[in-house]
Amino acid sequence: MEKPCNLSLLELHRGAATSLALLCRYLSTAEVSTALRPFYFSVHPDLFGQYPAERTVNENSLKQLSSYLENLQQNRPSRPTRVTFYLRSQTCTDTTLLKGAFRQVKISLAQRDVRKTVLSILQSCDLSTTYVDNIAPPLNNISRLNNEIKFSKFNENHPIYSSERMKAKIKRTKDAEQLRDWLSKNVSDARKKLLACQPVRDEIYRLEKKLCDSLGLHKVVWDCGWNVTHFRGCLISFQSLATHHPDNMHVLQGRTLMFGNDTGVSLDGAVMLSSGEVRNNWLDFLKNVHKQDAALLRIPAFERAVSQVLRNIQVVRRKFQPKVMANIYENHLRRLTTSLSDYQGQRGYPKHWPQSLDHFELVVETEAGPLMVSPTGQFIVPASCPAFLLVAFITSNLDQATERLLHYKSNKHVERSLHARCVSQLGLSALQKDDNITPDLMIAFCERLIAHSDELAPLLSGVRLWVTHYYSVLSDGDMCVPWNWKL
Repeated sequence: MEKPCNLSLLELHRGAATSLALLCRYLSTAEVSTALRPFYFSVHPDLFGQYPAERTVNENSLKQLSSYLENLQQNRPSRPTRVTFYLRSQTCTDTTLLKGAFRQVKISLAQRDVRKTVLSILQSCDLSTTYVDNIAPPLNNISRLNNEIKFSKFNENHPIYSSERMKAKIKRTKDAEQLRDWLSKNVSDARKKLLACQPVRDEIYRLEKKLCDSLGLHKVVWDCGWNVTHFRGCLISFQSLATHHPDNMHVLQGRTLMFGNDTGVSLDGAVMLSSGEVRNNWLDFLKNVHKQDAALLRIPAFERAVSQVLRNIQVVRRKFQPKVMANIYENHLRRLTTSLSDYQGQRGYPKHWPQSLDHFELVVETEAGPLMVSPTGQFIVPASCPAFLLVAFITSNLDQATERLLHYKSNKHVERSLHARCVSQLGLSALQKDDNITPDLMIAFCERLIAHSDELAPLLSGVRLWVTHYYSVLSDGDMCVPWNWKL
């Protein structure tokens, strides 16, 4: 009989450390850009306009750093080097200060992977590493980890594995869940909840129609995670407000009234009221809505300004994103325009860029947003992004953006057609999806649903289906199913 193999705790830790090194090795280009954003802000050459010597040092060091990171990301050999940067100091009492309150930092570039390099840069400059520490390892490295560690040789009952055992159990349960079985077990409960909520839905329809007719609203929209009962409560409260303060309702004429998570005017001109606020707060906002309307009128001019300074790129809104307030968006556009104008005047854009970027789309987001190419091919840019970093990112991703944009434009029409077929063929009461379900995922979902429509139609008839990443029956009867369900 083969003897059981029991590894010592030291051997276990050594194996885990080796495998964790594999997990922690790589970061994507977007993750590197986001992680180093505070560093770029501290060493940006534009901060050193009156100090040409320090500016030149930072420019040359940034070029070296960029080349080093690029080699690491492409698995090319990199020669160890040391770069020097001048940073704006947080205090003027530091003994290392130079004129203009700058301090000098020397960074050694000798690491073999991107993650360690990024951490070394941030730590050398006394900047937070929380963002990098919280990045989960990529899936392909997890598979490598599984190949390197033979978990069957470990004592699986050891307390050190309790959390991993729980995660594995949850994963096995999810993987074993099949749509047909889950529907059979839960569709009866969903239909009962749907039937119980029908009077509420009918009342919502009545209240919506009454508000639209009396106030001249274009429509009323519910954009909140709460169920329909909460929506009804908002409509009743607003109906009471409109009855007692009719003189303040004229600003809603011809507009969309939206109950959501924030109060303001959206970029589409919809009047948004937070579902969690009291009526007096709603009234105060309606009295001052003209201030945000003024910002809304200025936005097209600011979008044109960003477009003109970036070779006529299309400044658009993200296909799937939370609502943005007009006054906040105006400030984001103003900030990015100033940054790009300064960059263009001082350096100019790369010579190999197309003469016009009018086939590309740019979305301007909050300071904390990501710098990325969205699944739909749009350049997603935080308003705080330095111009030199944005230009470098666009340069590296023009081909990818083109490919994704064309793919999305083709797929969105396919998605609409398949959506209509699903609703009709399966007799669904409604078919909706989360914002993070892209056209590709929705197409795959609908095609498989249609392919098995004969088997699933009896179970799904009259159901309100919501496409997500998980299984659930909501309190109002909506059934959530993952896009990648298994029959």
